[in-house]
This record gives sequence, C-alpha cells and structure tokens, in this order.
Amino acid sequence: MMHLQVHLKSSATALSTGVSLEYVEQGDRSGVPVLLLHAYLDSWRSFEGVLAHLPDRVHAFAPSQRGHGESDRPPTGYEAAHLVGDVAAFMDAVGLDAAVLVGSSSAADTVRRFAASHPARTLGLVLVGAFHTFPADAPAVREMRKEIAALTDSVDPDFVREFVAGTTGDAVPADFLDTMVAETRKVPAHVWREMLEGLVTAPPAATADVATLILWGDADPICSRVEQEALLAAISLAELRTYAGAGHLVHWEQPERVAADILEFALRR
Repeated sequence: MMHLQVHLKSSATALSTGVSLEYVEQGDRSGVPVLLLHAYLDSWRSFEGVLAHLPDRVHAFAPSQRGHGESDRPPTGYEAAHLVGDVAAFMDAVGLDAAVLVGSSSAADTVRRFAASHPARTLGLVLVGAFHTFPADAPAVREMRKEIAALTDSVDPDFVREFVAGTTGDAVPADFLDTMVAETRKVPAHVWREMLEGLVTAPPAATADVATLILWGDADPICSRVEQEALLAAISLAELRTYAGAGHLVHWEQPERVAADILEFALRR
C-alpha cells in the first residue's frame, strides 16, 4: 500500500450483522465522508487507483464486502437485503451518520437500495458502470449462471483471469489487472454462486430521489447506453458523465478522472 497516500490505513471491523469486514480509510476526519463499494468478486482494492488521487478533504472508506478480499465468508447471506444491511452496519461501526456512496457495477444496485431505505444517511450517490435493471433473462447471464453453478474450490485460475479481463479495457495496467485477478481468486466458489443468485433474484431496486452522478464508459460491454438512459429517467436528480472509449470499470481505466469527478460531486453535498 505504500504507493498510496501515506495516511491510508487498513483495519477490520465486526458488524452488528455478524460479519467482520476489512476496510481502508484515508483523509481528514473533518472531510466530506465518502464510502466506496466494489463490484461482484472484487475487493476494496478495486478503488486503489481512485484513493491515490483523492485529497485529504475527502474522508474515504473502502470496505471489502462479505465474501470478498479478507472479509468474512459466511456460507449464506448474499441477497440484496444482507448487502444493504452490511452498509448500514459498517457506517454505524466506523461512526458515519451519512456519506456519499459510490457503487461500482453490482454495488451500484446496493447503494441505490441503501438510499431508498436510508435517505437521511445518503448525501448522494455515484454509480459507476451501473445497470438500471439486472438483465437476469439475458442469454449471456443464463450461460454465466450455468458456468458459475459448476464451480468448485479452488476456482480455476484461468477461468478467474478470463472473467476479470472480460470486464476491463486495454487501458487497465497489467500489474493492476494481476492484482484484481489475485483478489478475485480469494473468493470461494459458494460466494460466486450466492452473490450472483442474489443479483438475479432480487426485485427491482426502488428509486431514491437523491443527487446522483452516473459515470459510464461508452465502450461498456455489460451496461448499455439504454441502461444509463433508464437510470436518468428513474432518478430525477441524476446526471450522466460519459467516458469516451472506456469500458465497464472506468475507475480502473481512468482513476484520476474518476477521483476528480467524485471529489467535485462530493464537495457539492
């Protein structure tokens, strides 16, 4: 972690939901609070590049969700309600009354649900590579469910690398891609299955009318422009910023710009 800002610190906290989450924290305690939540199969390190570009006036927290990174890996409890409950419990544990919530991909769905059920604790939302409605009936998703249902521990390293690389563009540095492959390899097979089933079976997220910034790469192979337009239509206080040529995980490809967009948005809250 030494290449990040020197005041970044790592820790773990036990939540009232019964799991312990690893997390990193940086910035002045008086700064605007920002909670960064990674996508399916990632860890807090998904935001490593973004954290390196956030100034002290942002009090940033980045946990690894249950089942991911070095956090607890319970056998069950990966439905949407559990993930939302973990966000609330994490904020309680670290003393955050409210925060700007940043969600990448599947976590964009989690923070939307959190905002709907905890509007007073939501200063604003930043959705990165988000979908409006998870495409549970899409042929690619049906095929993915079949493949992941057949996984056993330890998950084949080649399968992991192919999966991770399929969500990124060529602009992601090779060493960072290696880092994220290593993080995904920590995820046991039951979490691959349970987390995906939680996404597939969850009812549509309710819409919270809170200030929302949508960051989207126009070369995203997973979340289309149609999905972004649907988000804009559903959230009256939303604005869309498009990253030309970027793929699904724009914060991996352009972390400095994403950090600047989060900073500008957070300072308006």
